[in-house]
Amino acid sequence: MNDTLMIEVVRKTITVDCTIEEAFRVFTAEAVSWWPVESHSIHETVAEIVFETAVGGEVYEVSTSGEKGYWATVLDWDPPNRLALAWNILRADGSPTEVEVRLLPEGAGTRVELEHRGWDKLSEGGRTKRDNYDTGWDFVLSRFVDRVL
Repeated sequence: MNDTLMIEVVRKTITVDCTIEEAFRVFTAEAVSWWPVESHSIHETVAEIVFETAVGGEVYEVSTSGEKGYWATVLDWDPPNRLALAWNILRADGSPTEVEVRLLPEGAGTRVELEHRGWDKLSEGGRTKRDNYDTGWDFVLSRFVDRVL
């Protein structure tokens, strides 16, 4: 008998009116222009969000006073089609979850598919964290859509 609790994956899909290349660039290199740092950040004020562009690189925010706040480690970097991250804000959880973002052509625009998985690996609170991210990603991605318009 398997005692492991399987917690379902968070899946989100949006469509933006731009090329895949533009969507990937804005999602990564210009993240500070759309990420809701006023409510979804480590520091009170954020000057920059950095995506290091290679496997093993980090994703982090930099406060206006220069402090670094770790978000994730890059697992896969395949511009402009895909990126995958070991997501573990401030390395607070024993094991990271995984966020994968795929970008696909959709008519004249781009379909962005986000999958956030691995909740069952968390030592505690996996279900609650999963539910918080389920609604949180809706808000975050709505800001991305607004930015690309």
